[in-house]
Amino acid sequence: MTADQARAAIDARFGAAAEGEGPALVASVPVGRWLEFGQFAHDTLGCLYFNFSTAVDWKDQGLEVVARVENLDAGFVVTMKTRLAPGETRCPSLHSVWRGAGWMERECYDMFGVVFEGHPDLRRILLPQDWDGHPLLKSYAVDTPYPPYR
Repeated sequence: MTADQARAAIDARFGAAAEGEGPALVASVPVGRWLEFGQFAHDTLGCLYFNFSTAVDWKDQGLEVVARVENLDAGFVVTMKTRLAPGETRCPSLHSVWRGAGWMERECYDMFGVVFEGHPDLRRILLPQDWDGHPLLKSYAVDTPYPPYR
């Protein structure tokens, strides 16, 4: 499958053309279709390599979850995006599709507070379990002292 064929397949299945040029595609899907799109990218597009997952805090516009997957044989990448409504923190986990997503989803939970539903072991990975808050949220008070870090 080529990048152009992948772009057409995304358009046919999800009704929105993937953006981007050449071998780099960007597909935005509703949160309700996040897991479905991940399974589609894996099974149909051949994106077997899970590169990374993270989130972006758009402040008043809510969180955006971003994942990049790749078809190494065909040489194209798909950047998957979904937007969570303001105040919403729940997103389906991609762990059932790519086991490697588990670690990155834990980091995203730790730093942004995104709760990945269906994740088998969602707990903090970088900060202590009793840490209060999620440091990469724009609402996080950076001037508050947190023992033992002052």
